[in-house]
Amino acid sequence: MHFSLITPTPGHERDAAHEWTGGAYLEHQWLWRFLPAPPGTARSFIFRRRDVEGLPRFYVVSDGEPVAPSVHWQVQSRPYAPSLAAGDRLAFDLRANPVVTTRNAAGKSARHDVVMQEKTRLLHEQKLARWADWPAAKRPALPDLVRRTCGQWLQARCERLGIALDNGSLNIEGYEQHRGKNGELRFSTVDFSGSLQVVDAVALRQALYTGIGHAKAFGCGLLLIRPIG
Repeated sequence: MHFSLITPTPGHERDAAHEWTGGAYLEHQWLWRFLPAPPGTARSFIFRRRDVEGLPRFYVVSDGEPVAPSVHWQVQSRPYAPSLAAGDRLAFDLRANPVVTTRNAAGKSARHDVVMQEKTRLLHEQKLARWADWPAAKRPALPDLVRRTCGQWLQARCERLGIALDNGSLNIEGYEQHRGKNGELRFSTVDFSGSLQVVDAVALRQALYTGIGHAKAFGCGLLLIRPIG
């Protein structure tokens, strides 16, 4: 595995911006240019984008080593084999797509944003049709709803990820709904950060390589970690 940072080459920022296909729906396809593969090849990387001074920086974990398709981009890459042991304390950063899967009477499954799903449950409990019908002074504040539902979503995955969260350090922010061309909700993202303790090093290493949750093609799921001194 490789861990890479892809950034515009200094002095080529304008040309890099022209080459870069912005937007969550096209970034994954654009990044394939750095990891060429035969048609039909399954996705072999996960990524996270962070903007610095209006320019994108891509963190990528991949099977192969990325190669810049032009001089306007540079790739800093290294072999990725994290040294982990039970009891290690790590700071982490994660952008994820928290969803819950439900099945209808016909057995067909569907994924739902956990925040919207909780809103639906609360409205049913209050016998209301719309969130706007609930007086603002009485309904839960959206930031509180996001922290509770998304925090529960991450906590429920800790065992399979091989980690224990330090709940006192957990930050949950940046809830954003991403919509398609016709305005329909396609997926949502939330940013998590804080500290954790390694419980199962093998399980955590697998999560670092393959990501967490859904919407990985949209830049979700890459868990970034660093040791806490």
